[in-house]
Amino acid sequence: MTVITTIEDLRVLAERRVPRMFYDYADSGSWTESTYRANTSDFQKIKLRQRVAVNMEGRSTASKMVGIDVAMPMAMAPVGLTGMQHADGEILAAKAAERFGVPFTLSTMSICSIEDVAANTTRPFWFQLYVMRDRDFIERLIDRAKAANCSALVLTLDLQIIGQRHKDLKNGLSAPPKLTIPNILNMMTKPRWGLGMLGTQRRQFGNIVGHVKGVTDMGNLSAWTAQQFDPRLNWGDVEWIKKRWGGKLILKGIQDVEDAKLAVASGADALIVSNHGGRQLDGAQSSIEALPAIVNAVGSQIEVHMDGGIRSGQDVLKAIALGAKGTYIGRAVVYGLGAMGEAGVTKALEILHKEFDLTMAFCGRTRVDQVDRSILLPGTFPV
Repeated sequence: MTVITTIEDLRVLAERRVPRMFYDYADSGSWTESTYRANTSDFQKIKLRQRVAVNMEGRSTASKMVGIDVAMPMAMAPVGLTGMQHADGEILAAKAAERFGVPFTLSTMSICSIEDVAANTTRPFWFQLYVMRDRDFIERLIDRAKAANCSALVLTLDLQIIGQRHKDLKNGLSAPPKLTIPNILNMMTKPRWGLGMLGTQRRQFGNIVGHVKGVTDMGNLSAWTAQQFDPRLNWGDVEWIKKRWGGKLILKGIQDVEDAKLAVASGADALIVSNHGGRQLDGAQSSIEALPAIVNAVGSQIEVHMDGGIRSGQDVLKAIALGAKGTYIGRAVVYGLGAMGEAGVTKALEILHKEFDLTMAFCGRTRVDQVDRSILLPGTFPV
């Protein structure tokens, strides 16, 4: 039996156990995937300063994100189709997050619905919103998140149109999967996944099917989604959503200082420096490279978080050192889920936490609020 010690171990196992179309959906970027790769490789360029003979007793990784206590400065990012990585995937990930003490963010494009996750958890989770042309549906979706007692709304701003992801086109991605001969043959090699999917009724977009007029099954859904992402989304819509929601609002997809200033002006509680995991504008800078300028510009006025490329607890620490007040993991969760279900998500969180805790200690810090750029080697990090 393989001993799991890193997120990469979970990735390798997930690749073996999850059908190709769903593994590729999570583990890919748009066009040449240059931004997708840079999100990870730019973290590796940043070097840490090791300190010695510092009292390392009594360490704590506890922190806050938008005023909410977290076991470490990290939340689970919203990932569409999580319930196709493993049966009931969103529910399992949310339960693991709750037990560990970090926020779980449910995607609009999840397989398990808001109500499904709420019924299977005891602490509030976060909900991520995509803005559709059907504003009545969006109003109802916000109201459903309120009714489920979601404690923050994460509004994604960088998916007005969908970036071209070549692997998805080649695989014929859909939920449930299209039964082409290549897909059938591939799924036959994934018996654990197949048995799990046979044991659940959750195989379609639970937040949408049955909640939109005329969308009663997956056949109607593909035509609806193709025309529903709203290219007209603007800052006026952000103001409208903030008013309708009335609670903690986090804006996801900020990469530019000017947009960060507009996020501050919108009255949001936090922004996430993010390029959608390299899945939208290929050729954009990595999230960790974009982070310092945005922190310098608006960090005293709004809580700045970051998302993209995190594969270790060291990456989390580096983001915090560069001014982020919180980080998000997406693919690390998906790898754990695809590899081992709920236990795999828990294992991913344990790995990230241990790496964060030990690295913080080696850098001579015992609390998150002590972490700043002084733990990084000058000349190795973006400024």
